[in-house]
Amino acid sequence: MEILKVENLTKVYGKGNSKVVALDNVSFTVEKGEFVAIVGASGSGKSTLLHLIGGVDKPTSGKVFIDGVDIFNLSDDKLAIFRRRQVGLIYQFYNLIPILNVEENITLPLSLDNREVAKDKLNELLDLLGLSNRRGHLPNELSGGQQQRTSIGRALITNPTIILADEPTGNLDSKSSDEIVTLLKKSNKEFKQTIIMITHNMEIAKCADRIIKIEDGKIIKEG
Repeated sequence: MEILKVENLTKVYGKGNSKVVALDNVSFTVEKGEFVAIVGASGSGKSTLLHLIGGVDKPTSGKVFIDGVDIFNLSDDKLAIFRRRQVGLIYQFYNLIPILNVEENITLPLSLDNREVAKDKLNELLDLLGLSNRRGHLPNELSGGQQQRTSIGRALITNPTIILADEPTGNLDSKSSDEIVTLLKKSNKEFKQTIIMITHNMEIAKCADRIIKIEDGKIIKEG
């Protein structure tokens, strides 16, 4: 079942001599439950692509369909709600709220949506993340790996249609990186979670079901 369809996606910044084509007519699809890695050097357009898929930025032209919904056809308010409920975002630098503890950071998307927290699911998730004994700790009391695991929990708590991971190991040492990749693979296999991860690291990308290589804003290899 096709869960994501990217259709002729283009993003242009500036005009005239200062014009930069960050993304150039990109198209691909992702199946439900698939783990896809998008790889490319710095400036290749992979981060721009991820931000467009997540509805964080808007394209110059082209479409993104998530579970059949044309996300750029939604109003700004409806897109914000859709993104909060259907798209889980994992950032390189965690983006945790410093005054909230682990449990509060993980459940933040539900709190913003005025939704009840299922305690059984939360406890199961904390166990999966290896954070049960850290649930009351603030971000500055955690290691980098623990902070990133908290941000993964925040992305998983809403059972999103798709998870977008932006260089999730880019700020971690090799041991913590391995733990995060293992956790993403486990989320993919056990929860059937669809994941799209961007990375510049080919070794990390090899954990995915499929690799899409992007260069100068274009897909140059897929497989």
